[in-house]
Amino acid sequence: MKIGVVLGEQPPELGGAYTIQLDIFESFLDLVHESKHDFVVFANFRHVEYLDIIKSAGAHPIHYPSPTLVERFVMMLKREFPIARKRLKRATRLERLAMAAKVDFVWFISEGPVMMDLPYLTVVWDLQHRTMPWFPEVSSQGIWDMREDSLAWFLRRASRIIVGTEAGRQDILRCYQISADRFKVLPHPTPGFVLSAATESADQLLAKYSLPEGYLFYPAQFWPHKNHASLLKALQVLREEFDLVLPVVFVGSDRGNRPYIEGLISQLELDDQVHLLGFVPDDELIALYQSALALIYTSFGGPENLPPLEAFALGCPVVAADIPGAEEQLGDTALLVDPGDPGRIAAAIHKLYHDPELRDSLVAKGLQRAAQWTGADYVRGVFEIFDEFESVRFAWGK
Repeated sequence: MKIGVVLGEQPPELGGAYTIQLDIFESFLDLVHESKHDFVVFANFRHVEYLDIIKSAGAHPIHYPSPTLVERFVMMLKREFPIARKRLKRATRLERLAMAAKVDFVWFISEGPVMMDLPYLTVVWDLQHRTMPWFPEVSSQGIWDMREDSLAWFLRRASRIIVGTEAGRQDILRCYQISADRFKVLPHPTPGFVLSAATESADQLLAKYSLPEGYLFYPAQFWPHKNHASLLKALQVLREEFDLVLPVVFVGSDRGNRPYIEGLISQLELDDQVHLLGFVPDDELIALYQSALALIYTSFGGPENLPPLEAFALGCPVVAADIPGAEEQLGDTALLVDPGDPGRIAAAIHKLYHDPELRDSLVAKGLQRAAQWTGADYVRGVFEIFDEFESVRFAWGK
């Protein structure tokens, strides 16, 4: 088959979405030679630095600019109104490009619904608007309706859907009643940039940001669902009930909730303990993991998240939110806690702080877990999907 690979526009500031797409795409380029299929890559090459690499890997690049506002509006009309699909018969730009290239099957590496009638493979990282519709980032200003309208159509039309956990698959089955045989579970791969990272002294980084040693680390954008608030309350519990004062380092872009978190820091009298660094580049992120006492990942969202995997690879023990799918992803390599219970979070941190054997055990298990599932494993799983679908696509012509 001829496969069209769609590379979405994900800026680095998006965090995990950028990291996972880049890692999977780079692994795909390394492994193109292992597949019997032909590949074309659709991307906005004004922003992607992979033109020559794609050609040298044996794939064919095709420039695909982002949909315009008019194109997005037309897609919305088609999703909302069946009569519009009959009247507005013109295919989307991506589908026109794919048909012109004689593509048989389309692979969307990242989330990003685009209407098309060609068979396609997509991925679902979360259904937060369905599982937690009360958070403003998925409910305000019509965002819930927009996500629901696009995903409901896009997922039901998908030929195959990748999910990271069985818990994620069950969410989609419950919400959209899609045939179970259209799913494939491929866990989030451990990002390559942390697997290949060298251990270096972080003295300069600590001095640059005036960071103390023995800090807790939480890399997450400032969305409400990331739940920085519970970690702050846990710091207060540690101080008042356990007589333990620990610093915490937050990194990540502001998505509207940072002013609230800054106010909460002052309200809880934690100004001297909390360090807000904003967005940091990968080399600094690596050093921050390697120097941390532990990663404290209190997000309500998931079920798959990248920071625990990054921490595993960099020898940083993990305390993570016990949400559906977390145990499936993390197993016994992390201490799992109720993200809504600051007392439980504080108790886990206290236990980890006073038990070096536990910390060493978690680090050893984490290093082993990080190496078990890489971008190459993920891409080979995708290639299996292509091979399995080939006999179906053989049933009709171009």
